[in-house]
Amino acid sequence: MSRRDMATATQDPTLPGRRTARPGGAGSRRTPRRSPRLRRASLPYLLLLPAALLELLVHLVPMLTGILASFKELTQFYIRDWSAAPWRGLENYRVSVDLDAPVGQDLLNSFFVTCVFSVLAVGMCWLIGTAAAIFMQENFRGRGLLRAVFLTPYALPVYAAAITWAFMFQRDNGMINHVLVDQLGLLDERPFWLLGDNSFVALAVVAIWKTWPFAFLIVMAALQNIPKELYEAAAIDGAGIWQQIRKITMPSLHPINRVLVLVLFLWTFNDFNTPYILFGDSAPAPANLISIHIYQSSFVTWNFGTGSAMSVLLLLFLLVVTAGYLLVTSRGRKSADV
Repeated sequence: MSRRDMATATQDPTLPGRRTARPGGAGSRRTPRRSPRLRRASLPYLLLLPAALLELLVHLVPMLTGILASFKELTQFYIRDWSAAPWRGLENYRVSVDLDAPVGQDLLNSFFVTCVFSVLAVGMCWLIGTAAAIFMQENFRGRGLLRAVFLTPYALPVYAAAITWAFMFQRDNGMINHVLVDQLGLLDERPFWLLGDNSFVALAVVAIWKTWPFAFLIVMAALQNIPKELYEAAAIDGAGIWQQIRKITMPSLHPINRVLVLVLFLWTFNDFNTPYILFGDSAPAPANLISIHIYQSSFVTWNFGTGSAMSVLLLLFLLVVTAGYLLVTSRGRKSADV
């Protein structure tokens, strides 16, 4: 055999005498790989990690700091080093709930005002939003434009909208008095809308105008899941529009309304931007919501310990209301299913 034939035989892997290196041989190295099941199990936690860190920094850390401050005598003398403030224990909470003292009476009055305001605002927002969403289910010319107009208050920034309403509520130059007194003649004199008893009306109007588009958006999305065949069958059976709403629409909206009412209540009860922009840091007594009252107790009187205690009490109240609401609604749903 010549040298060329021997070289060819050596390079040909198909010949019997040729040995090839196998992947599992001594000359090859395996790279360690993680189990696919382990990677799939850890992926959700890795995706939630950034959100959890942001939640920790933005919400949990300030909340824990406020709870710690509620047990201290934190005043303007300890702002630079609040950790050096004397420890008061539950004294700030005792002062806050003492109904015989001015601090407790003012907190109780603001709490009642906030409850009445929240019930009124949430009820009107839900009623207007639901009625508008049901009305928008019908096909008519200009429905898309009207839907965009309805969502405008929700899309506007809160500060821009509240400042605009504050100008409109001015006594001498505001558009509200100009329309009611000069154009329509419904009032004999120009009232003060941002002072006295009318301040509650002004606050409720702005809050309802700003929040009802959210209820409209949620209910309108929920109505898309109701089959059209139910309405067609009800119409064939002779059911009118009100019977269809009462027997089909409202029962179908029960799961959405449970969550919607709770969210609206929490938003409204904690609302700070609207009253602060309308009235500043000293709201009138009829519109003195508990959020403004806590701000005054903390940043106006410089008693951060008492203000922190009031904030913790507000947090506990909202937690109790939320737990009770979810418990009652879950029992009602179970009884309805049975």
